[in-house]
Amino acid sequence: MLFPTLTAAEKRKQFRAALKSGKLLRFPGAFSPLVAMQIEKLGFEGVYISGSVLSNDLGYPDIGLTTLTEVGQRGRQIARATKLPSIIDADTGFGEPMSAARTIQEFIELGLAGCHLEDQINPKRCGHLDGKALVAPVDMIRKVKAAADAKTLDSNFLIIARTDARASEGLDKAIDRAKAYIDAGAEMIFPEALADLKEFETFRKAVSVPLLANMTEFGKSKLFTTKELEGVGFNMVIYPVTTLRLAMGIVEKGLKRIAADGTQEGVVAEMQTRQQLYDLTNYEAYNSFDSNLFNFKVEQTQK
Repeated sequence: MLFPTLTAAEKRKQFRAALKSGKLLRFPGAFSPLVAMQIEKLGFEGVYISGSVLSNDLGYPDIGLTTLTEVGQRGRQIARATKLPSIIDADTGFGEPMSAARTIQEFIELGLAGCHLEDQINPKRCGHLDGKALVAPVDMIRKVKAAADAKTLDSNFLIIARTDARASEGLDKAIDRAKAYIDAGAEMIFPEALADLKEFETFRKAVSVPLLANMTEFGKSKLFTTKELEGVGFNMVIYPVTTLRLAMGIVEKGLKRIAADGTQEGVVAEMQTRQQLYDLTNYEAYNSFDSNLFNFKVEQTQK
């Protein structure tokens, strides 16, 4: 009840196998353990933990203000709530190569299945905003190598290299960076903010490792369907901020109705019901466990 039956190592192993299936793996973003449980219940293949969402949930913009401790602990809370593999956003690795290596070891111990590191200069910006600045390729190569070498606790932990080079250096340079990151030990590439489906296809033809697509709303890329992304050979898609945006949209709407009407009655129909919440959190199993303990009778033995 309290923890899924699969260990973190088993989740990583199963995730590795799923990446070889040829099927596009869908990883919606979870901003809480409860959302991760809903993602699993609805049949998705994994959970994504966005650095942007974690920053926003703390009231910060997505500019790299969060710490490894904040991100790692929230990642653990989300990852442990589901049998699905959880991939987390490591931003720029929380420092230089040695810090990136420590980040990987911390994430493995905290139960994550993989993470992505990006080649932006800190303070970073959202990947779909203009004005991003990138580190030199050699600096990112060192960081990726340090991260790959740090997987001593579990070789199945997945190192994903994100490149933001498309916006500032062009598609060809982005592909060159991706190839260099693969040589350094990256096992999946996350090409950020590609312009159209043709560019996704071009990237697929250029590199041999699995590829991750970011389908974030209000960004540079069109919101392609799973069929379209699978058709150009991508292996994984994330919807990083979708659940937070959905939640905050209805939160704002509900609060406005309370302010205007003096009651939440007008938005009750849009809420998750009490029974749905109890079902999702396995309330009856906890109740049964508790009842069985308190109904248990200890046999009295004679001295």
